[in-house]
Amino acid sequence: MQQAVIDRARLVFTLFDADGSGELEAHDFELMAARVAAAAPGSSETDKAAMLAAFRRYWTTLAAELDVDRNGRITFEEFRACVLSPERFSAALDDFAESLAALGDPDGDGRIERDRFTALMTAIGFARPNIDALFDAFGPSDDDRIEVPVWITGIKDYYSPDKTGIPGDQLVGTPT
Repeated sequence: MQQAVIDRARLVFTLFDADGSGELEAHDFELMAARVAAAAPGSSETDKAAMLAAFRRYWTTLAAELDVDRNGRITFEEFRACVLSPERFSAALDDFAESLAALGDPDGDGRIERDRFTALMTAIGFARPNIDALFDAFGPSDDDRIEVPVWITGIKDYYSPDKTGIPGDQLVGTPT
């Protein structure tokens, strides 16, 4: 597996570890979902509930597939397996990507403004320079918006073990 893929997995593990315990637990996903929903004023309660459900499904899937010792916690070593077998998580990842993008597009026009994108990605825990680099890598329009399908694809690509040189690599390390 390429180092870029491992680096992406380590970063997302660290971000999902919302309480900083060094392990993923169900309440980490509740904390993250609450932060993301709070960063989406103007989004419908339905879209916020879908985001919460997506985070819960993501946790449930991870726990079922990766919590080898069934202790309710996932270590990075256990988590790394999701990168090695993304097909096991594709339905949960699809829900997550679509729900996050829906929060980014509350007016339903199919486009996400930079400010909204930045607020959501900051709530997840990414660094501002990396967020800006990612948004720019997505090729925003002249009015500084990206297309919803571009972001959904970018989220899915981030979790793909065979993809490197993708926009999501901007989230790891210092942007270039």
